[in-house]
Amino acid sequence: MLDQLVQYDKELFIFLNGLGSTTWDSFWMFYTDKVHWIPFYVILAYFMYKRSNTKMFVLTVVVIALMILFTDQITNLFKKVLVRRPRPCHEDDLIQVMRLVKSSCGGAFGYFSGHASNSMAVAIFSGLVLRYKYKYLIYFLIVWAIVMAYSRVYIGVHYPLDILSGMLFGAFSGVLFYKLDKYFQSRFQLK
Repeated sequence: MLDQLVQYDKELFIFLNGLGSTTWDSFWMFYTDKVHWIPFYVILAYFMYKRSNTKMFVLTVVVIALMILFTDQITNLFKKVLVRRPRPCHEDDLIQVMRLVKSSCGGAFGYFSGHASNSMAVAIFSGLVLRYKYKYLIYFLIVWAIVMAYSRVYIGVHYPLDILSGMLFGAFSGVLFYKLDKYFQSRFQLK
């Protein structure tokens, strides 16, 4: 059963990765690069700052940092210790039939995607924190995170199951840390 799932995952990867073209490669390389999203993160932080006082904002920033640290470390635990599934670009049987858009493949193991888990965690957390002021923002953020996850398949460094698992874990992490932030906000609220 597991072998069949892995085979389907490889076939879906080849299909999705093969949809790419050199016309779109630079767009997806830009999209997948976390550095290009810093202004976007600054805007989200500004929205969060506007919703509360400075003390509560600092508390939220600490929770976000803990969430990213948690999500990243659990992702690395799965990649490097628990699962150790090679990235598609490290598979000899795939390298001849896939498109590797990135100049290098990245680390040896890819299950599950850190880009997918971190971006979905940020999307869910931010969407929940800001939902009272920006009702539809969470939907935009989820689409942004899904596209971020897909970019990893497009450029050839993750399987679809890597990104799906990453998104699910990221969503869990986003909800968990949203609840933690809510608890801290009520616990330390200025009277």
